[in-house]
Amino acid sequence: MVFSHGTQDRFIGIDVGSVTTKLVVIDGAGQVLLEEYIRNNGSPIEAVQNAFGRLASSGIEGNLAGIGTTGSGRFLAAAIVGADVVKNEISCHARAAREAYPDVGTVIDIGGQDSKIIFFKNGYPVGFNMNTICAAGTGSFLEHQASRLGIPIEEFGDWALRSRSPARIAGRCGVFAESDLIHKQQLGYRKEDLIAGLCEALAANYVVNVARGHPIRSLVLFQGGVAANKGMKKALEDKIGLEIIVPPHFKVMGALGAALYAAEASRSCPAYRGRRGKEPKIPVKEAASKISSLPASSNGFICEGCANSCEIQEISVNGKILARWGSKCGKWEVT
Repeated sequence: MVFSHGTQDRFIGIDVGSVTTKLVVIDGAGQVLLEEYIRNNGSPIEAVQNAFGRLASSGIEGNLAGIGTTGSGRFLAAAIVGADVVKNEISCHARAAREAYPDVGTVIDIGGQDSKIIFFKNGYPVGFNMNTICAAGTGSFLEHQASRLGIPIEEFGDWALRSRSPARIAGRCGVFAESDLIHKQQLGYRKEDLIAGLCEALAANYVVNVARGHPIRSLVLFQGGVAANKGMKKALEDKIGLEIIVPPHFKVMGALGAALYAAEASRSCPAYRGRRGKEPKIPVKEAASKISSLPASSNGFICEGCANSCEIQEISVNGKILARWGSKCGKWEVT
């Protein structure tokens, strides 16, 4: 899609998840100029600022015309960067998928600690399911198993494809899957058979617990960090009986969707600058440098004003509160 913006307009999307932070920069025509994928390591604020530090030193020219945020940490990121658009991750993954493949039928997304599926009709999302209770099959679980088997996670999928006789692994629960994997390892099963069996079990788990009986229609996209795992891709293809496509920017599709939404918001109202007001556009490098060096900090507390006992989170810069969220009644909201 061409957004009809200036040739030097740049839009940024940030996806702050439970394990990683992703940043994408696009131009006015929606082309990706930069993507960054950073581990949070327990500090999403630092990860966001590191991502902007990389942007500042990337050499990308142009003017900042809009910022969108998404992911479980979207409000935190929005407070730090002064976002123009804040969207949930389902909307952003669907938006990026539809941009890349207008005839998409289903999106399979497996991230660091959750899994989701998005259903489309005539190119538009019509429903979704999420699995945030069990981590079986997510990136964190697979990394843990790879580490325990002494295999780099980057090679995990290649090992699975070598198998000719996959082991049968109980995949309905992450705890049971790991226990069964350890038991069969002690029985002398080959590593490639254990890994292939694990991928098959987790693919079956996904179809049962995430898809939940809903029809998976072609064209099927596989997004999220786990899409890099060839073993999981093959296991899912075998399970659903359809070819699966891994899009070029599969790791950062949420951030890409957020950037696309920011571009759309700017097009519909060119004077809208969100938290920054109607100030003139500034160079991307200047904005990124400023954000990367902000003395930002977070704090949390429980409101005892009523029986709800809401957990309130707040973001401050130099002691000044930029944003609060988490209250059901709106008592503490600051934006």
